[in-house]
Amino acid sequence: MTEQPARRLLLVHAHPDDESINNGATMAKYAAEGARVTLVTCTLGEHGEVIPPQLRHLTGAALGAHRLAELTAAMRELGVEDFRLLGGKGRYEDSGMMGIADNDDPASLWQADVDDAARALVEVILEVRPQVLVTYDPDGGYGHPDHIQTHRIAMRAAELAAGAGWEIPKIYWNRVPRTVAEQAFARLQVDLPALPFGKAATVADVPGVVEDERITTVIDGTAHGAAKAAAMRAHATQIDVAEPYFALSNELAQPLFTTEYYELAHGEPAARPESDLFAGLAPQEAS
Repeated sequence: MTEQPARRLLLVHAHPDDESINNGATMAKYAAEGARVTLVTCTLGEHGEVIPPQLRHLTGAALGAHRLAELTAAMRELGVEDFRLLGGKGRYEDSGMMGIADNDDPASLWQADVDDAARALVEVILEVRPQVLVTYDPDGGYGHPDHIQTHRIAMRAAELAAGAGWEIPKIYWNRVPRTVAEQAFARLQVDLPALPFGKAATVADVPGVVEDERITTVIDGTAHGAAKAAAMRAHATQIDVAEPYFALSNELAQPLFTTEYYELAHGEPAARPESDLFAGLAPQEAS
């Protein structure tokens, strides 16, 4: 049996591109430091809105296949070798935005049985034995059904895995402190005339913004900012990057954060704020 790296990080996301936007600098940092970084993506984002006109013919399964290729390229930029699709390719489909007909598709992630989906993730957890799990908050950051369901699946899988022999010591939710977001958007307003985007988004458009006191962990990924931007560019159907900003299909500019923020949802913080997701782990938890 191959010996596991001492530090093992598992991230669970809804669609290709979510990982690069939320955690790209964190993933690149830990991969560069020799940690095992494992990404599980729950859907292929088959109903995402495509930005480049020349690719807008891609829909459904064809778009999903293209986005898997984008994900592969993004992981190469971040130095991450272990990335998987929950339950295998095509097991769960993109549910679309909340309140549309795609939510009712029996193949959609939104309609998945949480325990069934969680058991597929438990298989990964028992193989990788991560000390740290990163996923979304109960609202999925901004209310997207696939993000909400991903949260439910990840948290349930952690519970089931604990009963099957591996309790994940620390579980984090993606966050952005409100003052950081407000300051970044103030800079964006000054820079906007020179950007290729006509308008700016608002703080309310950023998933996971919370009051500063809820932030437990700050990961300085400045040294890996270029890798994060390159990974985001790899998701060309979904993201238009003009560092240090980017836009989604709504064409509204928003900041590209190279320092990434987290709220510890399970486990004990080593300090406040932590500067390392693995901080405070006992030696037996790092084996």
